Amino acid sequence: MATANLPGAQMPGVAAAAERVGRYRWVICALLFAATAINYVDRQMIGVLKPTLSKEFGWTETDFATIIFWFQVAYAVGYVSFGKVVDMVGARLGYTIAIVIWTISHMAHGLASGVTTFAMARFGLGIGESGNFPAGIRAVTDWFPQRERAFAIGLFNAGANIGAIITPLLVPALVLAFDWRVAFYITGLLGIVWLIAWWLIYRHPREHARVSPSELAWIEQDPADPVVPIAWRKLLTVRETWAYALGKFCIDPIWWFFLFWLPGYLYERYHLDLKTFGLPLAVIYLISDFGSIAGGWMSSRMIKAGYSPNTARKLTMLLCAFCVTPIYVAQSIDGLWSAVLVIGLATAAHQAFSANLYTLPSDIFPRGAVGSVVGIGGMVGAVGGMGMAKFTGYILDATGKSYSILFAICASAYFVALLLIQLLSPRLARVDVA
Repeated sequence: MATANLPGAQMPGVAAAAERVGRYRWVICALLFAATAINYVDRQMIGVLKPTLSKEFGWTETDFATIIFWFQVAYAVGYVSFGKVVDMVGARLGYTIAIVIWTISHMAHGLASGVTTFAMARFGLGIGESGNFPAGIRAVTDWFPQRERAFAIGLFNAGANIGAIITPLLVPALVLAFDWRVAFYITGLLGIVWLIAWWLIYRHPREHARVSPSELAWIEQDPADPVVPIAWRKLLTVRETWAYALGKFCIDPIWWFFLFWLPGYLYERYHLDLKTFGLPLAVIYLISDFGSIAGGWMSSRMIKAGYSPNTARKLTMLLCAFCVTPIYVAQSIDGLWSAVLVIGLATAAHQAFSANLYTLPSDIFPRGAVGSVVGIGGMVGAVGGMGMAKFTGYILDATGKSYSILFAICASAYFVALLLIQLLSPRLARVDVA
């Protein structure tokens, strides 16, 4: 942190005090990280358990795709709704509502008995989990200056990968020790513990006793903007809203594909089972975690070095798009760990790209519109995910489970996303939609 930019930073005593007590915002970031990790444990369990559940219930790829489709429907509806809710009630209450819904729905999976009941539980999960990123990004917008937001978002978004690492290691152990139904109940307890911590710790920085005057000045260093909710009809007429939303439409379906189909792919392509596919999956998402943090760090570092947010974000995203391309040949790789490295590079690049894309609403829009723009983008991304789920099920059933077409789509999606962002918002200029 550049303390020279803080009021009174020339005074050694003030600088030392800022150094001692000026980091509480990172505690908030840690809470967001933990929530995102739990979010992904709950979300990914259906993918990790796909071989087990498909065997028990006789699911085809199309059946599994149908269950994922209804999650995506709910996620689309919930995302845009939670964006508006968060703008109206703030991050603290908005996050609370979200995690209550998703935890109850997650535990309800333990009562499911077929495609319909699993789809119902996934629908509820999608509604609740859709609130994670609108609330989290609003919290980052409230707690971090622009120069730190991409890094903060990259850090809390890295929780997705930690959740994805934990899931294939924890869930098989729970299934082998108990059964898959008990696994849903036990992991549901994580959300309850987090909610207690959130309600005790989180406040707006101006209302928080642990935030020093110097840290508050650092947080509020950017020009002030009004925290006034803005109507969707205004946001939908702004090109920059669609730059973000269409970027999400291109890349979100790829992440859903990785999350829900990679366990089955490793299971089938490399003849793994419940005991053995956990470690390769964990390594893939460990690599992803590095990408999430590195992507946010890279653009934030470039901004601190004097580059404009426009240049920093887009150069970082371009590099990420190139890093995804080797996945085109993934299915032809016979060695398991060579494939893990190629897939891990692609998922890391996705997370780095996503960390910067998530930052665009707070770069471009006033505070009162951030949650709504994130919600609109999430809804559009989830619509893309709905189509990808159905398409994936159809392709795998029709081609005898060949992933070549699907990996080709993954390799090209990020270039298309960046091109659309550049065409619709060539300068990432701040917009006035009041």
